Amino acid sequence: MTDIVVRPLEKTDHEAWRRLWTDYLVFYKATVPEEVYETTWRRLFTDGEFEPKGFIAMLGGRPVGLVHYLFHRSCWSVEGNCYLQDLYADAAARGKGVGATLIEAVHEASLARGVANVYWMTHETNDTARRLYDHVARRTGFIEYDLL
Repeated sequence: MTDIVVRPLEKTDHEAWRRLWTDYLVFYKATVPEEVYETTWRRLFTDGEFEPKGFIAMLGGRPVGLVHYLFHRSCWSVEGNCYLQDLYADAAARGKGVGATLIEAVHEASLARGVANVYWMTHETNDTARRLYDHVARRTGFIEYDLL
């Protein structure tokens, strides 16, 4: 089995990043305007305590996975929290450890910053992802609500 290489996104990853993030959005039947693509890409490389960051996963030298994450303050801890967002692995790469390796990379980045709590959400119908999440993390039982 080829080793999975996970590394921070680089500006030269733009095409692969866009493809992977678009595939993620399509999976969830979502779209974002071009302005969001451009702004998100720019923010991923903007210095700042609370700007989003990202990792890309390579398998056999090919980009096959992506994750975004961001740190934010919390009223429950001094260190704050890390929100793992937009975790995606190509369909052909699923079951090979890409998702777990990306999650671990975010966890390690959080610990390096002194942040212990990494959390995320997924849709209740995403059985494939939930099997992974049930294996690598604890389910909190919280239910999300939002105002659009």
